Amino acid sequence: MAEPTLIEVFGDNATQDATTLTISKADLVETGLTPAADNTAQSLIAALLKKGKGKLNVANQELDPDIQVTISDPALCTNNRNNINYDQYNYTVSFEIEAAPIDPDPDDL
Repeated sequence: MAEPTLIEVFGDNATQDATTLTISKADLVETGLTPAADNTAQSLIAALLKKGKGKLNVANQELDPDIQVTISDPALCTNNRNNINYDQYNYTVSFEIEAAPIDPDPDDL
């Protein structure tokens, strides 16, 4: 299979050139983001993680060996900070690369 495309991961309007990456906020609506001129950086990164998880997940990785980044389903726990309880959703983002040979070349030593 082929490397996942920008459109597969980030939506129909995702584009890039040598210096910019463009991801349309409209493509992030399904994550719960309401597009606005002043979306916070935190809301955007959360939307990107949730959007990416749709393609970059372990189930898809098992079908496609070209998926080398996976985003887990969130694990919910409670966090107490400053005497306030918060629901905390923990995502795990994993990056995989092919392991080096066990028998190293002499030049590697």
